[in-house]
Amino acid sequence: MGSLYYGDSTPIQIDDRALAHLKVVVATKLRRNESFTLSWTHPEGQPEGRSTIWLHPSIPLRFVFDEPEAPNLSRRWIEALAHSANSSGGITLVGELLDTPEPS
Repeated sequence: MGSLYYGDSTPIQIDDRALAHLKVVVATKLRRNESFTLSWTHPEGQPEGRSTIWLHPSIPLRFVFDEPEAPNLSRRWIEALAHSANSSGGITLVGELLDTPEPS
């Protein structure tokens, strides 16, 4: 379980694999100096509900992974996260979308 540190807030616990995909999309948006929201459903072991934060390039952000090796990334999952990042609702952390072979 990785952690997303945003400003002075309590770390947000996110699965390492999901966090690796999220990092790609967030870094792309912030590199373009774009602000946006990030929403997620609370994981098991936390009170039920969901949270949203406003991400802005001027606020410190740090990704911390428990696993020492970076996972292979799913292009489809990154595309789905990027698509939501460009919507008025911002990024919604969705479950993994697996890359599937193209039909012949």
